[in-house]
Amino acid sequence: MPKKKQEPVKKTNINPNVKGLRADVLLQPITDTLESNFMPYAMSVIMSRAIPEIDGFKPSHRKLLYTMYKMGLMTGARTKSANIVGQTMRLNPHGDLAIYDTLVRLSKGNGALLAPFIDSKGNFGKVYSRDMAHAAARYTEAKLAAICGEIFRDIDKDTVDFTDNYDSTMQEPTLLPTTFPNVLVSANTGIAVGMASNICGFNLDEVCRTAIEYIADKDCDLSQTLKAPDFPTGGELIYNAAELEAIYETGKGSIKVRSKWHYVKDGNLIEITEIPYSTTAEAIIDKVAELVKSNKLKEISDMRDETDLSGLKLTIELKRGVEPDKLMARLFKQTPLMDSFSCNFNILIAGVPRVMGIREILEEWTAWRASCVKRRVFCEMQKKMEKLHLLKGLHKILLDIDKAISIIRATEEEAEVVPNLMIGFGIDEKQAEYVAEIRLRNINREYILKRTDETGQLEKEIADLEDTLKSNRRINSIITRELKDVISKYGQERKTQIVYEDEIETFDTEEHIEDYAVNIFMSREGYFKKITPLSLRMGGEQKYKDSDGEFIAFESQNKNELLIFTDKQQVYKARIRDFDDTKASNLGTYLPTALEMDEGENVIYLLDPDDYSGHILFFFENGKAARVELSGYATKLNRKKLTGAYSDKSPVCTLLPLFEDKELAVFSSDGRVCVFSSSLMAPKTTRNTQGVQVISLKKNRIMERADFLEKTFIKEPSRYRVRGIPGAGALIKPEDKGEQQLVMIMDDGIIENEEQSDDR
Repeated sequence: MPKKKQEPVKKTNINPNVKGLRADVLLQPITDTLESNFMPYAMSVIMSRAIPEIDGFKPSHRKLLYTMYKMGLMTGARTKSANIVGQTMRLNPHGDLAIYDTLVRLSKGNGALLAPFIDSKGNFGKVYSRDMAHAAARYTEAKLAAICGEIFRDIDKDTVDFTDNYDSTMQEPTLLPTTFPNVLVSANTGIAVGMASNICGFNLDEVCRTAIEYIADKDCDLSQTLKAPDFPTGGELIYNAAELEAIYETGKGSIKVRSKWHYVKDGNLIEITEIPYSTTAEAIIDKVAELVKSNKLKEISDMRDETDLSGLKLTIELKRGVEPDKLMARLFKQTPLMDSFSCNFNILIAGVPRVMGIREILEEWTAWRASCVKRRVFCEMQKKMEKLHLLKGLHKILLDIDKAISIIRATEEEAEVVPNLMIGFGIDEKQAEYVAEIRLRNINREYILKRTDETGQLEKEIADLEDTLKSNRRINSIITRELKDVISKYGQERKTQIVYEDEIETFDTEEHIEDYAVNIFMSREGYFKKITPLSLRMGGEQKYKDSDGEFIAFESQNKNELLIFTDKQQVYKARIRDFDDTKASNLGTYLPTALEMDEGENVIYLLDPDDYSGHILFFFENGKAARVELSGYATKLNRKKLTGAYSDKSPVCTLLPLFEDKELAVFSSDGRVCVFSSSLMAPKTTRNTQGVQVISLKKNRIMERADFLEKTFIKEPSRYRVRGIPGAGALIKPEDKGEQQLVMIMDDGIIENEEQSDDR
């Protein structure tokens, strides 16, 4: 396909009048910028940094381990980590800190891997701790662990390709010839550009047995040998067959892991000894402390970290009478003591990132491992063929040793020895070089006969190797044998215990929330109070700020929720139990601050939706009203704020909760009242509906307020009642305004006068 001709770069005048700016700047299409700048960077991150390959290593891991291998750290004593870091910089130019962080993660001391590749000495931190930092490289020591013998087996026999390092001064392997599926054993996490990888670890023994089963039968049941993921921090994996099957098939899914604990009766303590791989001890303690401070967790008197050289231990002190099983069930649901690990098996295969299930990974690994074995067999065969070729030349010399000696003695120049032997015996240059290099003491019949006797054995071995190369069955047999060797040498028990879902005690948060009757009060300025009936009876008069007063009051239950509407067309959801019980003498909680409302946002109404089966009525100044189902505000997720709570076409003047149809009275600014039944208003599911016109307004007039008829002072509702909406209503009579009403109150035989107002 012919290359598209690139258009010439355009020039534009940006602003010649502004001092310091160039008049002409080069313009480049954004697509060209992405292609020339962003795409190479993205490819570099994907290919050379973040995504592991089929050998289970990222480039940084591979460079570090290969450097240690070349340093001779498979055997002998450990060396300073700083020495290893410095040597690795010949392959990895990303800096000493990045290299050392890689070394730490691969070490036995850090505990991030099921099968660590580095035998470490010193403080390498802990994967389960956020604050337990590792020591500097100059204080720690390291060498390769024994299992690295399986990582580098036959690497010098052309099993993998080599490439130049970044400055072409030395060679490094593109992959490491691992004899077991390390990609499934070593946990790996990486974030690239536009993609990520998150591979959980599996037990080495189970992975090798699964690979053996897969080689024998491609359609084998993987779950029979590969039970579930295994994590170096232990814990208990919640076994979900459907979820694991999805992960095995697609490479994506989520696994739940919870902490392992036991109860110490003598001290009334809970000791946690293993936690999920995806969290830290500090994160758990912080979350528990937060719940305790907010009075959501009253059963705990103290929690501390008692981790020492023997391992992790978090201790929880319980209050008297607390059931440990029920408390832990709550903590599993409310804290990181139970956490999820999201799987995303994204692996580079021949330079292409692919998200694969377990079966696909095993297919790719066995194919790649078979190529490594074939290359090793071919390399061995080539060496034997070269040796056989030399011995055949020696066999010809055997026919007349004296002739060979005489040729060498008769040759005047050293450079002519090899050509003369080639001519004298009809052998090639390599064979002649081999003969010429034989020491004088070995030019005897016995030595030459012993060497030439090897010819027959070599021919048999070469034939066997050729047969191996042609037989996939024999190649698979070699792979299987090596996998069995790995199991026998390095196999270990699972660290993460499997717990089935039907064995787990379920916990409902609502069951453990103390429920009792409460009285809810909210002032005009947005101050909220939750008062128990007993406290209300004994508390005396309600206290408010001088400019404030009671706006809303109703009875409710501690378990219920609240809907708080604001003047910004937003509704906030809150739980009554989240507010502390208070007294009538306190000002209460300022809702805009407690709910973190937007700047300048004010509360206009508050209600208890109960089971969200009722409706809420919005009355707007333009004379319209909307009847919205409360179910429209119920959400499955625990969202704290909903936007678009009601229409913004006209200012809202009144909000009323409606749980059964009642008669309503609306009041206009020109002194008119309209009474009608709420049944005339059709319910709407859309929250921001504009509603229907309920009162006819004259120009420059507005609806001032609305209320249930039973709560007004209207004595003759028939005067204002309309059969349909909108209605014009009638001018309100003075006696129906309720501004001054004479009320007779009998109290121990004394008759008093009291003024009542409808301004409530």
